Amino acid sequence: MSTDVVVLGSGYAGAGAIKSLQSSLGRDASLTWISDIDYHLVLHEVHRVIRDPAVQTDITIPIGSIADETTNFVNDRVVGLDTDERVVELETEADVSYDYVLVALGSRTAFYGIPGLEAESYTLKSLDDALEIHEAVKAAGEAATRGDPAQIVIGGAGLSGIQSAGEVAEFRDEHRAPIDVHIVEAMEEIFPGNDPSIQGALRERLEDANVRIHTDDPITEATADAIHFDEGDPLEYDVLLWTGGITGQDALDGAELDNQHNRVEATSTFQTSDERVFAIGDSAIVEQNDAPAPPTAQAAWQAAEVVGTNIARAIEGRKLQSWRYEDKGTVVSVGERAVAHDVKPAFGISVPVRTFGGFPARNLKKMIAARWIADLTGWNDARKRWSAL
Repeated sequence: MSTDVVVLGSGYAGAGAIKSLQSSLGRDASLTWISDIDYHLVLHEVHRVIRDPAVQTDITIPIGSIADETTNFVNDRVVGLDTDERVVELETEADVSYDYVLVALGSRTAFYGIPGLEAESYTLKSLDDALEIHEAVKAAGEAATRGDPAQIVIGGAGLSGIQSAGEVAEFRDEHRAPIDVHIVEAMEEIFPGNDPSIQGALRERLEDANVRIHTDDPITEATADAIHFDEGDPLEYDVLLWTGGITGQDALDGAELDNQHNRVEATSTFQTSDERVFAIGDSAIVEQNDAPAPPTAQAAWQAAEVVGTNIARAIEGRKLQSWRYEDKGTVVSVGERAVAHDVKPAFGISVPVRTFGGFPARNLKKMIAARWIADLTGWNDARKRWSAL
């Protein structure tokens, strides 16, 4: 009798898991892949679409280029997970039953209960989001003048916020648009929680790009034309992009699984409180020795390599492997420039300094994206996409 394995989501965790499962599952298992989009998005490069929508063709990978012929793909939105009946509930198609299911649905943006913020801001969690932001920035620039420039405000100075600010600045410069770019962070420094050397390097590049940095003052409210702070004066905006924090997907609301804000708690083997349900990526809080694995693309890639093996082992009744996240460093782009920090030796290259920029950092960021694409579809495909990465 066939064992039905279902994967939910086509992000880094979902797409990577499909590749892993296709090579790990035995012939007596059937694999179903469910996602509300029919492509994989290289999400850590989606900020580039804010500047140039044409980039989208190089950072989207069709499902058919990843899934084997034996993998059944269902293009629909997951609305619920019934662990008692072992079914995935879909928006339009019939429910899909499973013997084992992998939750890899990604996350939503968290607004922390700040009044007006969700209603008034754009978010950057999808290709459609990036295209909407591009159109909004373009329209604001066209309606502005040198004497009255458009105000583009990015809330949150983490990875996504910094990279988005860099792309808006590049758009402004390429089109000679009358735009002021602001980035707002509640903590004392941008890229909070990271080493001061990369914080300083990123601040320098943002300032070189004429991005105005506002720190150490949390947003308390967003109205239709301004954000308000705990202490400082309001900051008016024409376009507001909010990039701060994550929370789980609504589809997991009510699922009988241990969770925190709809992010499913999982052990280091990726099993949840239900042994038939596994979880990785932003959908999960994966147990580690000291702290949960970070909700990053890097962590999702690493987890995806192991989870396929573990699901195959669970089917066979064998002991599961424990996974340990390994931080291989950080690379952040600011427009056409980049900063790298604590990068582990890769591709035969050893880096003698902790933090560096210039061509090596920019090229390293392109190589990371190319390596991921190559893992999914092969190096020939990655080479074709290189110029846009």
